[in-house]
Amino acid sequence: MVNITHKSNSLRIAIAVANVKTSALETIVAIQEKRVPKGDVFSFAKVAALFAIKKTSEVIPDCHPLPVEFADVRFTIRELSVEIIVEVHTIYKTGVEVEAMHGAAVAALTLYDMLKPIDPQIEIQHIRLLSKSGGKTDRKMLNTAKLQAVVIVCSDSIYNQKATDKAGLAVIEKLKSFQIQTAHYAVIPDERSYIQEQIQRYAIDEIQLLFFVGGTGVSERDITPDAVRPLLDMELPGIMEEARRYGQERMPYAMLSRSVAGFIKNTLVLTLPGSTRGATEYLEALFPAALHALEIKNNQPH
Repeated sequence: MVNITHKSNSLRIAIAVANVKTSALETIVAIQEKRVPKGDVFSFAKVAALFAIKKTSEVIPDCHPLPVEFADVRFTIRELSVEIIVEVHTIYKTGVEVEAMHGAAVAALTLYDMLKPIDPQIEIQHIRLLSKSGGKTDRKMLNTAKLQAVVIVCSDSIYNQKATDKAGLAVIEKLKSFQIQTAHYAVIPDERSYIQEQIQRYAIDEIQLLFFVGGTGVSERDITPDAVRPLLDMELPGIMEEARRYGQERMPYAMLSRSVAGFIKNTLVLTLPGSTRGATEYLEALFPAALHALEIKNNQPH
């Protein structure tokens, strides 16, 4: 199965359609008048579709078990055909396209099974996805090719060459996956004056994204949030609330992060943990959704 542990829950909706064609008007009339010998065709098919939706992961090997928050099965008669529409909702890490199509397929097979004694020429014509929504691919965002980022690593030990940087370089690589280029990368000590000097430099240059990596914990030298927060024109607490929630689901100490985020002029400033895992998980949690803040800033009247 595909690893989805890095994904965040979001509302995901899928709608699938199946079409069952009969060969005679008498078959359609029998359905409408509930005279099919095996019973009420639509009632049986709806129940079968609901069971199929819930059991998709038991039948399709690579499908993940997921919570089905809503499912609906609708039937429309169009001349000699029955159109089956199946809609499925979930709030989860992966979509429900296969669940919707599985439900439509089993509903169509149920119609076929119940109608073939009175209409041997009945056939299932197609099963396909009509629409889907939700997840990162569904989110509109800025043209990231135009964005420039600066990554500043805050660490006494790396600055003094007693350790090597991994987290900052991992952030740069992660940004590349969003087509965001890093214009500048530097390592500075855990000193308030150094941190604020970088802020003044790049906020003036109107760099769109400024990342500070490290110094967000609870040790005496972890001062990055304390140096950044007083200079923010607008703090965005929800960004780091989401990052901490995401991290807490994966390890028990994420609650100790004091990371902050906000705007200085038109520059979005984000402070990330100094661990490689923590820094990359924050980006997984926040991007590309956090870029919507830049979109709002860019589109506001001046």
